Amino acid sequence: MHEILIALAKAAILVALNQPENFDLPKALETYPELKENGAAFVTLNTKENGALRGCIGSLQAYQPLYKDIISNAQAAALRDPRFNPLTLEELDHITVEVSILSEPQTLHYSDIDDLKKKITPLKDGVILTLNKQKATYLPQVWEALPTFDDFFASLCQKAGLSRDCLLQHPDISTYQVRDYKERS
Repeated sequence: MHEILIALAKAAILVALNQPENFDLPKALETYPELKENGAAFVTLNTKENGALRGCIGSLQAYQPLYKDIISNAQAAALRDPRFNPLTLEELDHITVEVSILSEPQTLHYSDIDDLKKKITPLKDGVILTLNKQKATYLPQVWEALPTFDDFFASLCQKAGLSRDCLLQHPDISTYQVRDYKERS
C-alpha cells in the first residue's frame, strides 16, 4: 500500500504540473479496493535538502473516496498552499512526498490545561483546535518539531489566528491518529 499511495500523490502532482505520468489508477483500485472507500488524507511535501515544509494540505473528515482525497490534496499541497508559491517543475526532483491517512477525529473532553496535558499523547495524537470559528490542526508528526506540550499548543493557537495562550479560553479540542507513509529517498 505504501508505494501505491506515494505513487498516486506524485502522479497527481505531475498532472497538476501538466506533465506525463504513467500511474495505473484502475489497477490500483482493483488491487487496493480500500482506496475507493471514503477516507481523509493529508499530503505533505518537504524539501529533500533539509526536510523543510514545502506544502501541506488535507482533509479532516472523510467525505470522498480516499484516492480522490489524495489526488486533490496532493495537487493543492503542490499548487495552492497559501504559505508557499506554487511548486515548479524544477523543484519536483527536490521534494519528498508524505501521505497521512487520518482516523475519525474524536472530541476530547478536558477540564483544564493540566487535564488536557494528561489526555494528549505526543507523537501519536493529531490535534484540531477550534475557538470562536477559528480552527487549526497539526498532524502527529508536528510533535517532532515542537516536542513540548506548551510549544506545540502555542504554535497551534497561532496557526488558528489566536493568541499563543488560547488554551486559557478552553477551546474545543479533537484528536485523531494517522497512518503515515513517507516517500523513501
